Amino acid sequence: MHLTRFLRSQHQSLAHIVDHYAQYPPTGLTMKRIVEFAREGDAQQSFLFLRNELPVRLASMMKEMGHLPPRLLKMPSVKTVNGWYGTSLFDLHSFRHLKPTGEIIKKFTETLQNIRRRHKSVVETLAQGYMEFSDSGKVKEYEESQIQYFLNRFYLSRISIRLLMYQHTMCFGEEVPEHPSHLGFVDPNCFVEDTVKDAFENAQFLCEGYYLVAPSLRLRTINATNPDELISIAYVPSHLYHVMFELFKNAMRATVEYAESQKSSNKLPPITVNIVKAKEDLTIHISDRGGGIPRSKADKIFRYMYSTAPRPVSLTDSQHSGPIPLAGFGYGLPISRLYARYFNGDMQIHSIDGYGTDAYVYLQAVEDQASEWLPICNQAAYEYYSSRKYQSDWTKKK
Repeated sequence: MHLTRFLRSQHQSLAHIVDHYAQYPPTGLTMKRIVEFAREGDAQQSFLFLRNELPVRLASMMKEMGHLPPRLLKMPSVKTVNGWYGTSLFDLHSFRHLKPTGEIIKKFTETLQNIRRRHKSVVETLAQGYMEFSDSGKVKEYEESQIQYFLNRFYLSRISIRLLMYQHTMCFGEEVPEHPSHLGFVDPNCFVEDTVKDAFENAQFLCEGYYLVAPSLRLRTINATNPDELISIAYVPSHLYHVMFELFKNAMRATVEYAESQKSSNKLPPITVNIVKAKEDLTIHISDRGGGIPRSKADKIFRYMYSTAPRPVSLTDSQHSGPIPLAGFGYGLPISRLYARYFNGDMQIHSIDGYGTDAYVYLQAVEDQASEWLPICNQAAYEYYSSRKYQSDWTKKK
């Protein structure tokens, strides 16, 4: 009886905390502000900002999750993710009224590291929840639409939360940035060509290991603002690497398999990359001769759970003891596009069926224009979730 009351009070307390923080919009930052703060800010300022900002971003997604189809919310893996978010929100809320002493800031930094570890497999676990939902019964069209809408917002929010936590723990904690020139998780002079080549070489290594052959790279750089300078911008190198590695993997796989189908695998056409920096935009154009994508499938490539790879093992499979795979979940391109969009960029893919595919990655070249693109938990979002039917105003294509 006492345990039941305790659990009920805990649930009511969490719901109150979620409602409190979810009423506030997130405070979007620019790349310029992030770089400046990494150079000039201090741990106390970071603590005072993050102890409010991180709960706002966590609570907003918990609030939106509550508007998802009820059957989905009952799935074990979705409950697990919701539990992680609730625990992390409680952890951060405990710092709400504490003074920023050295000891408190140290404890806060350790809490951020613990949250990162707790949330390490959120993407895979939520993907498993989607699989459980699909296996438990037919997914209606409006449910599919709501879930796609939510996942884009949820994963983009997650990207932003992880960046803020890494910035604090690397700039003001004991974690060391990946490179001495980095300011936390950010490189103020990210040389784009180097990151592109690194992603290509690693994708090429995987391709050769699987197919015993891989296409080569044909790379060209054009700095329209200063032809004598190497192309660099302030950016998160790991985000750019993630985007390029995913695009190269897809391009290589398509190139090799299409060449094999045409009996010409000994003459693989190269993958062509153009990196162009102008006044406002930095554009990376990747072009392959991998046979292209039929228009009937082109609309599906950014859908979660759409993949031509084999379906992954279940997270509950007792025989699966290694790292949980993302291949087969169909999350590669959708999440890569979110990484590109996070700082006001974009990713677009255009294809010619029977020939090849062109991918365009757009990034902001100006630091104060590279602003966080974040979901706002407001009435417009709630109205989207409240729609319980999908109705097209066009004749349906077969």
